[in-house]
Amino acid sequence: MRIDAALAWASNELEGGESPSVDAKVLLASVLNQSQTYLFTWPDKLISESQLQAYKAAVVRRKKGEPVAYITGSRDFWTLTLSTSPHTLIPRPDTEVLVEHVLAWAQVRTAQVAAPLSLCDLGTGTGAIALSLASELPKSDVIGVDFLEEAVVLAKRNAQTNNITNALFIQSDWFSALHGKMFDAIVSNPPYIELADPHLNEGDVRFEPKSALTSGEDGLDDIKRIINAAPAYLKEGGLIAFEHGFNQGGAVRALLSSAGFSNPSTYKDYGGNDRVTLATL
Repeated sequence: MRIDAALAWASNELEGGESPSVDAKVLLASVLNQSQTYLFTWPDKLISESQLQAYKAAVVRRKKGEPVAYITGSRDFWTLTLSTSPHTLIPRPDTEVLVEHVLAWAQVRTAQVAAPLSLCDLGTGTGAIALSLASELPKSDVIGVDFLEEAVVLAKRNAQTNNITNALFIQSDWFSALHGKMFDAIVSNPPYIELADPHLNEGDVRFEPKSALTSGEDGLDDIKRIINAAPAYLKEGGLIAFEHGFNQGGAVRALLSSAGFSNPSTYKDYGGNDRVTLATL
């Protein structure tokens, strides 16, 4: 079968899904181990029978709702290509907003302090946030922690694959393994979805680990834990930065103010929704 015919078939099979043509291209590029540009450049190229069977199997998995990132085993985030796993959340574009604002703060902080910055990513998952920050701030020291051993192993592999050497990953239940450490910035994309949120039964999140998604009845349990503990691990003037739900900006700002943080500010994601809140100690 030709590449263009395979793409047409897959798009038709995936009709009614979130993005049938995009999914068809990503899956075929993965099966062929080629870029999507290759698909456009060589639409008349024939794919082998084994490749076709692998492609059909991938399309069947996608029709059942399995996330493309789990089928291909990777996802692009920031400037990096990251391996993914069902043990961790799939990195999403809106999380890049968190990285952008932390980097903007780091530029100012670097001009104020002589020593290299020390940053901590709580609940690192694939290592997406930690590795993005480490890649842009090569003189900094970044620690990413996760409760799951599988996530720590995955993040270490992603660091090695992307040739990032200034990021360390350890297993820790939030701050449990960080006693005595002090950071210029603590960053987190923690679980923040309400337990009863109906969206948990829709789309890709059906396949993602619930422990990385939900956090109590109001979705704020883990954010509260982090905020309460963070002052003991932050240097003076240090930053705390969260990704959170579209309707949680006001609550997160209030929690930060109550805990003694200054100037809590909320920023919108690429869809215009409140998504990231920062404050300083």
